[in-house]
Amino acid sequence: MTPVRFIFGLHVHQPVGNFDHVFEEHARDVYLPLLTRLAERECLPLVLHISGPLLEWLEAHGHPYLDLVGRLVADGGVELLLSGMYEPVLAVLPRADRVEQIQWMREAVRARFGVAPTGLWLTERVWEPDLPSDLAAAGVQYTLVDDRHFLVSGFRGDHLHTHFVTEASADRVVLFPIHERLRYLVPFRPVVELERYFAELQASGHALAVLADDGEKFGGWPGTREWVYGQGWLEAFLDALDRLRHDGVITLSTCDDARRTVASGGLAYLPTASYREMETWALPAEPARRLIALERDLGSQRMAGPDSAFVRGGHWRNFLVKYPESNRAHKNMLALSALARERGDPPAARRAIARAQCNDAYWHGVFGGLYLPHLRAAVWSQLARAEGELRRGEALVAETRDLDGDGDVEVWVHSSRFSAIIAPHRGAGIETYTLFATGVNYADTLTRRVEAYHQSTAAPSRDEPAAAPKSSGAPSIHELEHSRHATGSLPLDSETRALFLERVLPGDLDRPTYESGHYRPVMQWAASRFAFVVRTAPGAVEVVCTAGDFEKRLRFTEDAAVTVTYRWTGCGQTPTSRFTTELSFAGVCAIDASPGADRWTHEIETVAQSERGIERTRQGESTTIMWDIGLSGRALSGEGLAVTVRPG
Repeated sequence: MTPVRFIFGLHVHQPVGNFDHVFEEHARDVYLPLLTRLAERECLPLVLHISGPLLEWLEAHGHPYLDLVGRLVADGGVELLLSGMYEPVLAVLPRADRVEQIQWMREAVRARFGVAPTGLWLTERVWEPDLPSDLAAAGVQYTLVDDRHFLVSGFRGDHLHTHFVTEASADRVVLFPIHERLRYLVPFRPVVELERYFAELQASGHALAVLADDGEKFGGWPGTREWVYGQGWLEAFLDALDRLRHDGVITLSTCDDARRTVASGGLAYLPTASYREMETWALPAEPARRLIALERDLGSQRMAGPDSAFVRGGHWRNFLVKYPESNRAHKNMLALSALARERGDPPAARRAIARAQCNDAYWHGVFGGLYLPHLRAAVWSQLARAEGELRRGEALVAETRDLDGDGDVEVWVHSSRFSAIIAPHRGAGIETYTLFATGVNYADTLTRRVEAYHQSTAAPSRDEPAAAPKSSGAPSIHELEHSRHATGSLPLDSETRALFLERVLPGDLDRPTYESGHYRPVMQWAASRFAFVVRTAPGAVEVVCTAGDFEKRLRFTEDAAVTVTYRWTGCGQTPTSRFTTELSFAGVCAIDASPGADRWTHEIETVAQSERGIERTRQGESTTIMWDIGLSGRALSGEGLAVTVRPG
């Protein structure tokens, strides 16, 4: 019988802004040992994608991993793949940025390894139907997506052991389906199961089997180092590949060779899709729980069958709705990308914008770095660098436009020193407040919100058996995900965090209850829709916001300071109530209040899952300025209460 062509692909990546020791540990303990053993055992050819941020780190540190890759590429043992240079989700970039990111990656690979790949690793396998035109424009001839992308379109699973052609506006790209079963066999199950699977494929006359997945699963994910190396899985895997090749069951192949030698499966049009876990993570908490419950009700046998493909979650762009903090960064990036194009694309600004497009800080699941402050800070630092470059020598001005794409306009105040965005329709809070000199967005905190795993609703994994004992396998990250949940009374926020959100609090509200978020204000403007006017004066911009008889005046000056003044009659309030404004800071700012006021300060801490389990993470600091209504009523209705903030 004809051997099955087996494409074994690895994707290795570290995000922009990750800790240096994480790069170092993964390069030393995961990437280099794995590739070394594959080369020593001649388990080649191998398909490999090294992300741009990781490639730059390896280059800067002269790491021997690159020398090994170079030798294997020169000998034909490694086929390299492209991607966007800084590992963006291509689907959510401007079209010119998509092409540019891929071209930069090709240039970097050519400069280091002397080859110009034509295949592409699709970041997070996020596919949208318009991608073929831009991939073709960037010189991409083929890419890899999950077999699930085909299954949700009605393709049969046993027809996916080949490659297909898709197009958009007559621009064609070849698609390789990554087989989900292989993703869960390797490296989590005993190799005998893999050998049995390949024998079944050959007996059925299948021509191709594709595995392409994260290289970090071979020792970087929790528990995998002991399983892969300590318990001998890797050596058993290499032995199995030797046997399978010797017996004529498989032959190792590159994508390019398979594209040329395996007959095409024909035309395919794929919907918007990603891998199945990502589609669940993209849902809001309650719909995600309902999806998990539905899968449980359908039962493991039904969910293991072909109908399971039609039980789907959301798609990647939903993260921009689920997490306004993600949308703020994304839409700020889009605005600056367009501004850079208008101004001739200064190289420093263009490169910083591209680094800010790195996908990790924009989403959250078991993976995804939205809950990691250092990754969000890295995105905002790059955006600050770009905007500072683009606004050199500019005066202090304000413009009104719908920056976040929600149908309401924001006020964008900016100069050569800083940038701030006010959302009048969301309490007139300051949602971004970036000082270019420090590279910090001082409003970059994260809201404490409900996630699907915050209740004990975990169902058995829909595509894997329950976690096996160590003797018969190792649980994957996605198996572990279904066994983890956070319980108890978790701190929650009723509104998305920003700077200057106003409330009237009851006089008997104690500090611990306030910090938990489990209280009801007497009244609030934190989510109110304000009318507004913008006024300019020499060296200052004022945004005057009104909601009924409440006035909130934000005054920005050239030194990047902002003073917020309040006027309100305070009618109907008990003397013991307290008028407050809450500021959620990601960095150190000086705060002055007039007249003098009490302050409550507490850490903003989230409870979220990661590949390591449920973690508590400090996201920033809340400072609440508090005036007693009885003492400050005259100031509220007369000259006004005021708070001044100076960043840096």
